[in-house]
Amino acid sequence: MASGRLKVTLVRSLSGRLRKHKACARGLGLRRTHSSALVADTPENRGMIAKIPYLLKVEDDA
Repeated sequence: MASGRLKVTLVRSLSGRLRKHKACARGLGLRRTHSSALVADTPENRGMIAKIPYLLKVEDDA
């Protein structure tokens, strides 16, 4: 958390997922499988990550 950014990678497909789960992935800037995005480490982003942990790989951006 020292850097204040997280690298989020979509590791599973969004096809067939709940609409709200797809919306969380889009809100994090993830469009297709294996795409990555750097997001700020905020409570809002942490909430979206917590909603779809089975779809993501999260790393601290060091």
